[in-house]
Amino acid sequence: MARALMFQGTGSSVGKSVLVAGLARSLTRQGLRVRPFKPQNMSNNAAVTVDGGEIGRAQALQAQACGVAPSVDMNPVLLKPQSETGAQLVVCGQVRGAFRARDYQAIKRELMPDVLGAFHRLSDEADIVLVEGAGSASEVNLRADDIANMGFAQAADVDVVLVGDIDRGGVIASLVGTKTVLNEMDAERIKGFVVNRMRGDPTLFASGMEAIAAFTGWSPLGLVPYLDRVKELPAEDAADLRSDGGHGGSVRVVVPHMPLIANFDDLDPLSAEPGVDLIIAEPGKPLPLCDLVILPGSKGTISDLAFFRKEGWDIDLAAHVRRGGRVLGICGGYQMLGRMIADPKGIEGEPQEAPGLGLLDVCTELTAEKQLVEVSGVLVPENVAVHGYEIHMGRTQGVDCGRPFAWLGGIPDGARSVDGRVWGTYLHGVMQSGAAREALLGRVGMVTGPLSDHEERVEAALNAWADHLEKHIDMQALVALARPVSRG
Repeated sequence: MARALMFQGTGSSVGKSVLVAGLARSLTRQGLRVRPFKPQNMSNNAAVTVDGGEIGRAQALQAQACGVAPSVDMNPVLLKPQSETGAQLVVCGQVRGAFRARDYQAIKRELMPDVLGAFHRLSDEADIVLVEGAGSASEVNLRADDIANMGFAQAADVDVVLVGDIDRGGVIASLVGTKTVLNEMDAERIKGFVVNRMRGDPTLFASGMEAIAAFTGWSPLGLVPYLDRVKELPAEDAADLRSDGGHGGSVRVVVPHMPLIANFDDLDPLSAEPGVDLIIAEPGKPLPLCDLVILPGSKGTISDLAFFRKEGWDIDLAAHVRRGGRVLGICGGYQMLGRMIADPKGIEGEPQEAPGLGLLDVCTELTAEKQLVEVSGVLVPENVAVHGYEIHMGRTQGVDCGRPFAWLGGIPDGARSVDGRVWGTYLHGVMQSGAAREALLGRVGMVTGPLSDHEERVEAALNAWADHLEKHIDMQALVALARPVSRG
């Protein structure tokens, strides 16, 4: 019979996702069949699954840590923000519609059967399921009809380990305070705690661990020192996007940070490349001089395009092209580079259309059908193998599509400008392949030897992180807290 254990946090971004990934890799190396599960996720960083759906990117990383392909059951409810108050709802991998925050709270209870069904299907193929909560366990204002934290723990009869982040400060108060605000039944679900991201001498916090245990009655399972290599794992939150270059790279790449940036792990291989200075251009600042500008994916293409213009980045980009600079648009960024984006059915809000940046002779119409597929093919004109995935709503057509960016499964993808300096593609993950990355960087003058696939770096980081956790977490005590999965 499968067992399960849930990891909730004192707040967002305390390291739950990477903690579960590292524990999953550790337990998998011990010969256990491990599966990750997150009842509800909110992220525009999504991954395509082998069963034709999409889930949060963090759960795809956790699946990789388990040595299995990602499936929609690992993240049955995914919210993809489209504005400050609304999000696209994806249930079991497929789009259910768009909802404002208050409206979603009203329908949340209806999703619990989908959540429990996915959890039990995963349990059927596992020895242990590692469940990740969302946000903070102490959000008592959202406790009614909760499916992400204690609501799920009670419904699935799963006990909880609470994770706090000492690097943020106030970790004793945040852990002890969580118990204080929870109702008695929910507080009893928490059996142990982990303090994450300790910098400096860990012995200085030994009395802190004892104090938390004394105040709460929970088992101290580990004080985890900060590990720099965790930065090599894909980030889940766009707030983690921070880079100002300055690494002495021979090529400068600039990425404008737009509000609804999506699938930004496309940038990870460049960020990790020693010869590249990756610069995230923040609002309020002009686009810096560089060799290549990348317009990444977006969950609200027309909205982000308006933001791009408001920042004056359209003027900066035009000047960059006049100077001979290169531009790559990925997915939503590709759509922005065209002459027009039309949304006649109101996919992103009210029906509307907006002029694009005009750097590619193509036009896009947003459509309700969502393309979710893993793809492979060759980069044009280098004829270098590429692979990745498509996850988009819309059709793009035009003269420049006659010069495709790539051929994927025998079908042309994307477009290139007449002068060959502006490229657009729907292919996410194009930089993952070392050969494709080498070819694209070669277009901007970077001469390299053979580059390794980025996946090798991620695998090495996962193993290093698992080694680290095994040194600092009582793995035996942690696994002992996992309870048999109940279907009552």
